[in-house]
Amino acid sequence: MRRQRLGDTLFRAVTRGFAFFVLLLLGAVIASLAAGSIPAFRAFGLGFLFSESWNPVKDTFGALPAIYGTLITSFIAMVLAVPLAFGVAIFLTELCPPLLRRPIGTLIELLAAIPSIIYGIWGLFVLAPMLQSTLQPALIGSLGQIPFFGALFAGPPLGLGILTASVILAVMVLPFIASVSRDVFLTVPVLLRESAYGMGATTAEVIRNIIIPHSRVGIVGGVMLGLGRALGETMAVTFVIGNAHRIKASLLAPGTTISATLANEFTEAVGKLYTSSLIALGLILFVITLIVLSLANYMLWRMGSQDGA
Repeated sequence: MRRQRLGDTLFRAVTRGFAFFVLLLLGAVIASLAAGSIPAFRAFGLGFLFSESWNPVKDTFGALPAIYGTLITSFIAMVLAVPLAFGVAIFLTELCPPLLRRPIGTLIELLAAIPSIIYGIWGLFVLAPMLQSTLQPALIGSLGQIPFFGALFAGPPLGLGILTASVILAVMVLPFIASVSRDVFLTVPVLLRESAYGMGATTAEVIRNIIIPHSRVGIVGGVMLGLGRALGETMAVTFVIGNAHRIKASLLAPGTTISATLANEFTEAVGKLYTSSLIALGLILFVITLIVLSLANYMLWRMGSQDGA
């Protein structure tokens, strides 16, 4: 018994040390980013967050275009990916023939294994020209003619831009959301399904009234996992977004994101203020991701509390 208690004590101490090491590592990352961004915030103040200027020659920098591009591309990607991923998960768990369920599920999961640079090359040489010749002219000729709303689809069809980057991100986050949602749907007890069908419920009613309420916590977790991937994606977005430090209302116009700016310019940053501004962008991205994950955990906690009540 003494040997077992000693082993348990040692095991708790080791695992506690691992946990504290992760927290220490996280704190070190935050501290290094904060220290590196001090010159930029000292030179520009909080105006760094709201300025559109990015001119390395004159040493004037602003983070607003990169912040805007990061948020808008991630938002559009989630709008496109969540319904598709949700439909894929419903099909695989409720409607797909058993012989096709495993092959289709494997193919969906393989999308997550493709390197992001491959997505970028595909987007640059295949998706962007296709959108330039098909979807973008159609959007300009239809939705682009609507007053006020048409500003979102104004301008020439360049192929590269915010919309193209959003489509790439949607394809990249789809397998994460679909896989998590499918696994969560499979945890719904068979007894609940059979009881609903036995009472005369249709498939749509079972999905709406049984599966979704039982799985909503996992669904939110999967969506937030995909959102975290979209916020931090670098290479694929860099290839197709156009890398322009400006804000335009049109989704067809080129833009940039925080990750794309860092990937493009970090090796070219020669001045102290230039390097500090890029590090400040990294700190901003870290804060954005932290806020998103905190909100996700809070939502999951609230949902879990309501289910427990």
